[in-house]
Amino acid sequence: MAAPCGRMASRCFMHLVKCFERTRVGNTASTLRQFSVSSACRVSLKAKDQIETVASPWTLMGSVWLQRLPVISRDKNPIEEQLAELMYQMELEKSLLADHELRLLEDAERLRRKQSDDYDSDDEEEGRRDDEEIVLAQDLEDTWEQKLKQFVPEPRTTAADLEEKMSSLERCLADSLVLLVEQKVGEQKLWLLPQINWETGETLRQTAKRALASSLPEAASQATFLGNTPCGVYKYKVPRAMRTETFVGAKVFFFKAVLSDSARLSQSSEMPPFMWVKKSELQDYLKPAYLEKVNRFLLDL
Repeated sequence: MAAPCGRMASRCFMHLVKCFERTRVGNTASTLRQFSVSSACRVSLKAKDQIETVASPWTLMGSVWLQRLPVISRDKNPIEEQLAELMYQMELEKSLLADHELRLLEDAERLRRKQSDDYDSDDEEEGRRDDEEIVLAQDLEDTWEQKLKQFVPEPRTTAADLEEKMSSLERCLADSLVLLVEQKVGEQKLWLLPQINWETGETLRQTAKRALASSLPEAASQATFLGNTPCGVYKYKVPRAMRTETFVGAKVFFFKAVLSDSARLSQSSEMPPFMWVKKSELQDYLKPAYLEKVNRFLLDL
């Protein structure tokens, strides 16, 4: 009787020891898992903080390509003149007679009948009232010719062209004009498209709008931006003597905008110097490397 009781007691004791060991091992594994997860989180947060604290050595800038579209048509070149003459001749040969041309033929026929021997004036006056006046097509042509001689077209060149006033929108009405402003870069004053540094919290398009508003406030309210995506980018590095760990150079993102047809701009003494130039005049004011990037998205409309 004592033997079975001893075996039962030893079994209960061994079962209790095994349960204790399993519990101790499980707690240890859980502790290790918690330690590993918390360590990984601390490492990732520390790496994220290091990434956020490292500033980019490039300064971001927004710039705007503001264009005034042509106001009048351009003069035709010799090839266009020949093509226009050819198209006019083809249209003339294939076209039907107009009402005025038919009337000229009727007047010529009436004149031929009057000059004939068997002409009877009563036949001509049957369908006409007594108070109705006969107006020949040739008389109408003479009247139109007199009006044409009195017509004086507006000149294609304006006072701004004669005075070579580069800041006027009235110059070169047959060409597209682009806005350039004088800005200080380092110790130099350069002619550039309006540009300004990007600020935290704004989009690059908003930066470009702010650049235009800081240069020409009136133009900013009369300009229409074409899309939210930059049309070009220009990257440059400053001289080695000016470089630091946090500043190497700048990246300029260009946006396109068109000035409204009724825009009227005035210049005050507080505004930076600006000018409106043609595509062919850009090379006289822009640096070659800068002009090369601008020419990639330039369309001379």
